[in-house]
Amino acid sequence: MGHVNNSVYLKWVQEAVVDFWEKVAPPEAVAQHLWIALSHEIKYRRPTFLDDLVVADVIAEKVEGARAFFTTIIKRGEEVLAEVKSTWCCLDAVSRRPARLAHDIAQRFLVD
Repeated sequence: MGHVNNSVYLKWVQEAVVDFWEKVAPPEAVAQHLWIALSHEIKYRRPTFLDDLVVADVIAEKVEGARAFFTTIIKRGEEVLAEVKSTWCCLDAVSRRPARLAHDIAQRFLVD
């Protein structure tokens, strides 16, 4: 039908959240932690087509323990195409076990 498949939205969210993390966290925190998605809830507002140029804006809602909650807004220009609520778990890069972020790192998420 010429529109973007659901899996493409999830790929965009994954890339946007990881990019957000790499921009707000110091390099040593990025090296020490990994993120896995626990859940995504997508609200589709308008169809997205294969040739569309889109932007994904990430908003960190909160950090609780090893979990972080994000909203990703996918837009074509000023038009909102989809809103994605997602929950992610932070892992220690070595042990691969859930890891709480240090308070100062978590606070970076919540600052514009």
